[in-house]
Amino acid sequence: MKKLAFLIVTFVFCGPAQAETATIAVAANFTDATRDIVPLFEKATGHTVKVSYGSTGKLYAQIENGAPFDAFLAADINRPSKAERDGLAVNGTRFTYAKGKLALWSAKPGRFEDGGAYLKTGDFERVAIANPKTAPYGLAALQVLEHLALDHELQGKLVQGDSIAQTFQFVVSGNAEIGFVALSQVRAWKGDKGSAWEIPEPYYAPIEQQAILLTRGADNPAAWAFLAFLKGAEARTVITRYGYGVE
Repeated sequence: MKKLAFLIVTFVFCGPAQAETATIAVAANFTDATRDIVPLFEKATGHTVKVSYGSTGKLYAQIENGAPFDAFLAADINRPSKAERDGLAVNGTRFTYAKGKLALWSAKPGRFEDGGAYLKTGDFERVAIANPKTAPYGLAALQVLEHLALDHELQGKLVQGDSIAQTFQFVVSGNAEIGFVALSQVRAWKGDKGSAWEIPEPYYAPIEQQAILLTRGADNPAAWAFLAFLKGAEARTVITRYGYGVE
């Protein structure tokens, strides 16, 4: 962490000596925020960024298999911690960049106000969730159903997306009437607002999203600079605008 703090100071006051390119693996829920942050970063630093989006679990599997990523923005703590333990990442560079929030959403306006009460009616055919094995938001969705004592009752109505991005598309397309999605996706949606219930945070374990520098990016100044920028005021403004919490 001291090394990252030093790089932040160096980045802010000195700037990069030479423009480089960083390849970043980013959890699907953070897609819209990343698309806003990257141009700000590139304008401020002269570096460029290439981004691959996907579920946290699938991105981590790619990292384990040698995918050429310089940094990893996960949707949980577990995978960055494992990367650190397994020598796939640079020790001391892991930090929380956002705290995710879960919402129940329907593309149809007026479908519900109290999502918990609506779920208990069972007046729907399908509920979309992300795969809980690979997507932290999917795991959080299961925790909500357990909290509401609906996990067994609604089991037959669940449809799984590979990532939270696909889960959101299931709801947009009407393949599921409702779905557990990231609040950030609801904030970013340009269509009709639909119906949204921001799920009380005590209903699920905190979604603490962590970033870490991977070993491939250890000598890449663009990767260091991007993680530093992610902790700065411009990036934090974007992150909070999409409904995430920040430390």
